[in-house]
Amino acid sequence: MKRERYVRLKRLMDIILAVVLLVLLSPLMAITALAVLVFLGKPVLFRQLRPGLDGAPFELVKFRTMHSAPAGSNVQLPDEVRLTRFGRWLRASSLDELPELWNVLKGDMSFVGPRPLLMEYLPLYSTEQMRRHSVRPGLTGWAQVNGRNNLSWAKRFEMDVWYVDHMSLSLDLKIMARTFTSVLGRRGISQPGHATAEKFRGS
Repeated sequence: MKRERYVRLKRLMDIILAVVLLVLLSPLMAITALAVLVFLGKPVLFRQLRPGLDGAPFELVKFRTMHSAPAGSNVQLPDEVRLTRFGRWLRASSLDELPELWNVLKGDMSFVGPRPLLMEYLPLYSTEQMRRHSVRPGLTGWAQVNGRNNLSWAKRFEMDVWYVDHMSLSLDLKIMARTFTSVLGRRGISQPGHATAEKFRGS
């Protein structure tokens, strides 16, 4: 299948699957939202600009897993302090990612693709690493099923670019199947010594 044709098919499959899952998982999303409200308070959702296709910014939406900074405080506490036990469980189960189905439906993201990182990383990428943005970012990706946050940044970007060059239906189905085992096994959720992962500071 030609790449251009598969890109169109991939978008159609994203829309159909996102609609189906949003309907089927709406009770679970409602329960999770209530739990976030009870354990962490408002806001229930975490919103942040992330780079999407061709680096264009979009608002990523997730369930909140960290305490907010105190009102009026200019000090940003480290993730290790702000991430709660409940938040760690949400991340380990990947339930915090469920609102991103809305991002998929809108066309900001795909089910499979390089994970959307931080806007501040864009100027730090090499020309080769920047190619990860030539496809829509994904809920899961080749790097996520091959180590996730246990990988070095260089290896993660290498895998992201490899996916861009080899994107296909069979590869996407393989990644989605392996995602389920990765989530169930709770592998690579955080980098050793960090609540999530060390910040990327350039190659």
